[in-house]
Amino acid sequence: MAREAKNPVKTTRRSLDIVETLREMDGARLTELADRLDLPNSTVHNHLSTLMEADYVLKDDDVYRVSLRFLDLGEYARNRRKIYELAKPEIEELAAETGEVANLLVEENDWGVYLWSSKGENAVPLDIHPGKHVHLHATSLGKCILAHLSDKRVEAVIERRGLPAQTDSTITDADALADELDAVREQGYAIDDEERLPGMRCIGTAVKSESGNVIGAISVSGPTSAMPMDRLTDTLAEKLLGAANVIELKVAYS
Repeated sequence: MAREAKNPVKTTRRSLDIVETLREMDGARLTELADRLDLPNSTVHNHLSTLMEADYVLKDDDVYRVSLRFLDLGEYARNRRKIYELAKPEIEELAAETGEVANLLVEENDWGVYLWSSKGENAVPLDIHPGKHVHLHATSLGKCILAHLSDKRVEAVIERRGLPAQTDSTITDADALADELDAVREQGYAIDDEERLPGMRCIGTAVKSESGNVIGAISVSGPTSAMPMDRLTDTLAEKLLGAANVIELKVAYS
């Protein structure tokens, strides 16, 4: 269930819809954008003009695009997360040691948000990039975070974001997810077995603050052919738990 503003400002919401739609369309002409949003050309043009004046949108010939102004805001938001700079070296090392993709993810607004991703020499291209939002229940990283939240908090996440299927293997039942989270707490790591992307496996573990609160999660991802279960549960689990311990020490003493 989405959180509703008590006194929503429709013009603000409309401007945000325009920005998000421009991103989805990878740029668009005025009429294309207006048709997609089912709005008059004049209305969309007024919003675009305001966004251009504030440097959030640029116009390339007849095509409107999201500007790099958002990159500045995104970098600011990411740098406010203490875990980012402290975990980044460990993510880079995990990628180098495993040859796969190593990731750092945090929770925000009941989404999982990638802060950093590093590719090893054998890594395959993935749809992961800083700022990408994913459902928590469909990733090893997200399940690690959910496993260290209260039952009430997990219920709130499910109510707001649901448990949509990303693949045929995604856990879409709340009771089954609860059982999975129990296992994650017991073993110290979570596995995504083609639950978000077909043909891909991922193993993750939580990173906690000195007080024991979860502040993020780290993982290693790769194709199922390169990620047999014994590699995940033996070699990679040990490496991840060691890296998480180093990050937690940095967090505690920095």
